[in-house]
Amino acid sequence: MTSADVTINYNKSTAKYACSINGKKFNTGKPAYIEYMYRKLTGTKASFQTIMNMAEGKVEESVATKFDINKRFGFVEQLVKMVSTGVQASAIITGQGGLGKTYTVQKTLEAAGYTDLSNLADFQAGAVINKTKTYTMVKGYSTPKGLYRTLFELNNSVIVFDDCDDVLKDATALNLLKGALDSNGRRIISWRADFRDEDLPRSFEFTGRIIFISNLDQSRIDQAIRSRSMMIDLTMTDDQKIDRMAFIAKSPEFMPEFDMDCKNDALDLIRELKSTAKEISLRTLISVTKIRSTNEADWKGLAEYVLCA
Repeated sequence: MTSADVTINYNKSTAKYACSINGKKFNTGKPAYIEYMYRKLTGTKASFQTIMNMAEGKVEESVATKFDINKRFGFVEQLVKMVSTGVQASAIITGQGGLGKTYTVQKTLEAAGYTDLSNLADFQAGAVINKTKTYTMVKGYSTPKGLYRTLFELNNSVIVFDDCDDVLKDATALNLLKGALDSNGRRIISWRADFRDEDLPRSFEFTGRIIFISNLDQSRIDQAIRSRSMMIDLTMTDDQKIDRMAFIAKSPEFMPEFDMDCKNDALDLIRELKSTAKEISLRTLISVTKIRSTNEADWKGLAEYVLCA
């Protein structure tokens, strides 16, 4: 990927920046907003100074732009393998939803011989699932006490928090995670507040590994958690999303009941409508592919209405 087209002019009288990033024009007095818009419009993160340097022609390419989106998903697989083998205690994978973050993590763990224990209905509360090479997906809301129980019961395994962002925002939950992810010696987790759960200890040594999958911007994740984890950002521009979908569409596992011509026609139409589509994700590709498979004369009209209305 080449460097972004960036123009920034500062107006001293208004104390605002007149900006143009990849053709999108806006005015702001906040450098942080310029960083936000650059990330949104290019799919990569850069500091305000780096963006200003780009505008002055001093920087041709940032580190993030050297790697296309499919290469970055390859890095996700490498990092998940590191967690699965215990080389790394935790990983954080961020970026928009609907482009395969969860699928990539699960596929990589299962390829490494891990078994999914996400359905815990057969296990007694308070019992430690002491099995090797297992992983569990934790989704939705969790209280700090629920997190403490999860870490205890799923000790020795890989825990994947998938869009369970409450644990990344609550102060008590963050303190528990700091202990779980500490890289200095034994990782001791403690719960000193009064509680009535007799089946849970006041403290224990955590030996498991954790993977966070989140749609949050990396800057919104607590610095202490970021510093204890390896991170990969999968934020994408619309063009990168379509490139990723084209890569996935070639897989024999993706919609095998539809031929490649249908998928390619769907991708071509999504490229054409990308600027007006409400959403661009794998769900978009699935919907348009199904519409294309009907072979109706006006399939494009229906697809455009579904995507853009």
